[in-house]
Amino acid sequence: MSLAFNEEQRSLKDTARDFARDNTPVEALRQLRDTQDELGYSKEHWAQMVELGFGGVIFPEAYSGFDFGVKGLAGCMEEFGRTLTVSPLLSSVALSGSLILEAGNEAQKSKWLPAIAMGEKLVSVALEETSRHNPQATALSAEKVADGYKLNGKKTLVIDGHVADLLLVVARTSGQAGEQDGISLFLVDPEAQGVDVQRTVLTDSRNYARLELSDVVVAQDALLGEEGQGFAPLDKALDVARICLAAEMFGSIQEAFERTVEYFKERKQFGVLIGTFQALQHRAAHMYTEVQVCKTILMDALNALESGADNAPALVSGAKAKISEVAELVSNEAVQLHGGIGVTDELDIGLFLKRARLSQILLGDERFHYQRYATLSGF
Repeated sequence: MSLAFNEEQRSLKDTARDFARDNTPVEALRQLRDTQDELGYSKEHWAQMVELGFGGVIFPEAYSGFDFGVKGLAGCMEEFGRTLTVSPLLSSVALSGSLILEAGNEAQKSKWLPAIAMGEKLVSVALEETSRHNPQATALSAEKVADGYKLNGKKTLVIDGHVADLLLVVARTSGQAGEQDGISLFLVDPEAQGVDVQRTVLTDSRNYARLELSDVVVAQDALLGEEGQGFAPLDKALDVARICLAAEMFGSIQEAFERTVEYFKERKQFGVLIGTFQALQHRAAHMYTEVQVCKTILMDALNALESGADNAPALVSGAKAKISEVAELVSNEAVQLHGGIGVTDELDIGLFLKRARLSQILLGDERFHYQRYATLSGF
């Protein structure tokens, strides 16, 4: 199986690279952060991304998509990671779109997937209840009532939750926290009575929200998939989002490494270029080899996921875990090897470190994914 993108995927990836370079460089992230933009992303840039087709990359043509698959979307995410592009692509397309595609009935797919693909609606998944990723630990309750279900509980780290037109709430209709059975998925209007959404601003300048549901009543047709059987489609959708996030992290890793190597070629100390210092060459060589390992395991996981291989979930977890580790290594080294200026806001390199730290824990840190990899591999 090829560890490279095919011609169509490369073309799509090149389009994403050109768009990010010309429209969403790191300076665009700085502007959003410094102006405390209430959306946290550029509507103009998102509209351009949708026009270029990024919103429909993974959806079938029947739902206004282009059916390029998760590998095509991951290639785009890699290029957007190089410029720390902020957009609803991860939350609304990779995660929410995949979840509706996996769990929704035909009416729900026909209503929401074209709207997501065309950028008409933004959708966010409300999953996490603590700072540590653990889908099975869902405790937010969904009680059966005459007209549907009544939801009570809290969520945190809802990606782009403050701008969502629809929330996909992961709730428990039976069983205990820690069990896979009993997890159900619900479509919730963020404007519904009893829903409180509060934006959370974190150091990586990505957009999150806290969510509190107090006696929120939803109709029976708000149930996405079968009652109590939501974990399996959720896990599949999470793997799509996890590998896309890993691809974005990989793009950021490459950019941080390349900027550091360029700095080696420019910065002089004691009258000579620091790139000639053997100790620094060793550190750069270590980073380079780790980056190449990340590329291999990322492509291997993407191939497995796209082909539906039995070991795909394990390979996705292996990729997310390894890339999270290397993101910490490279971002730390990049800041240190830039010297004193590396820890100032004047230099972009610190922004890559901040994004890396949050991305490491988002959708599962290395400890979660190494444990998942071991469990899925029979250990």
